[in-house]
Amino acid sequence: MKDPVEARADDSEDLYDVAEWEPRTALDNLAVALHAGAIRVARWSLYVLGFVIFLAILAGGAGAIIIDNPFVLGLVVLSVVPAGLLALYVYRTDVTTKEPPTLLAVTFVLAIFFAGFAAVVNGTLSPLQLLPLVGIPLYYYLVVGPIEEIVKLLAVRLYAYRDDRFDSVVDGAVYGAVAGLGFATIENVLYITQNLQGSGALLTAMTVDFAAQFSEAVEAGGGITAVRSLAGPGHVIYSAFAGYYLGLAKFNRENAVPIVIKGLVIAAFIHATYNVLVGLVPGLVALVVPGVPTLVVFFGFVVVYAGLFFYILYRKLQRYRRAYKRAHDGAEDPEEMAPDLAEFEAD
Repeated sequence: MKDPVEARADDSEDLYDVAEWEPRTALDNLAVALHAGAIRVARWSLYVLGFVIFLAILAGGAGAIIIDNPFVLGLVVLSVVPAGLLALYVYRTDVTTKEPPTLLAVTFVLAIFFAGFAAVVNGTLSPLQLLPLVGIPLYYYLVVGPIEEIVKLLAVRLYAYRDDRFDSVVDGAVYGAVAGLGFATIENVLYITQNLQGSGALLTAMTVDFAAQFSEAVEAGGGITAVRSLAGPGHVIYSAFAGYYLGLAKFNRENAVPIVIKGLVIAAFIHATYNVLVGLVPGLVALVVPGVPTLVVFFGFVVVYAGLFFYILYRKLQRYRRAYKRAHDGAEDPEEMAPDLAEFEAD
């Protein structure tokens, strides 16, 4: 879209500061520098704030339990194995250039830090659940789902997205999956340590009896670890969807915002629906089929629900893979497959 003056002007006419603009003067360059500086300060402020909240969370009790019994970390690792395998699968489906470990690691860490933002917002708005009948669904659909998916996507957007090596749409799904893994990791740390605190389990402190520490950790936290291992893959799936659309937005700048919103709506809806149903389905099944262990019902529900949306994600990734191979097979020069990232250099 052009201004009427620009649309009718002769190409030889200089319309700088009239109907066109580009940085020419010292003041122009100062404005550009201030804009870039403000973005940089805002980005680093989020990094620092996320790190501070992360430290506060650890200081709130999780850190002490882990220090008292390091085997609790082993439970955390076990709890994220299924999510980690799922993230690895998404990584392996990237038919383009493989993503560098540094970008993957930073995305993982940022997701851990930014999870604190979700914890603060979710906790602040948790009274919404007290509304009769509609409180819990509203809380999940308007707060938990959107907020958690936004912070996971933020972990991708603020770092990996800006790198030239984020050079294909499917890269968004890869980094989204890694962000989901990071979020699931810190969430499992909190659930496992809080469960140990709430159950009154006393873990051996300041002892060299590693066998006793291991036994106590497994006995006190084995159940919650199993439950969290089933919940973790969901985070990878949700944020892989959102990340895919973030990648799509990077290469469709004219519709970038609606595309990102579409991805967030999809991820938040799947996420919130899981949270609502997981609290209802096991109880309903127990009424219809008495005697079935709750953990078995929970496991069955998670497998079916996560499996359904993983299959949809799989189809989307495979569709991209087939399109890439068709385009690659028709390219005479491998350089033809290189993405044009010139317009992203100032991002």
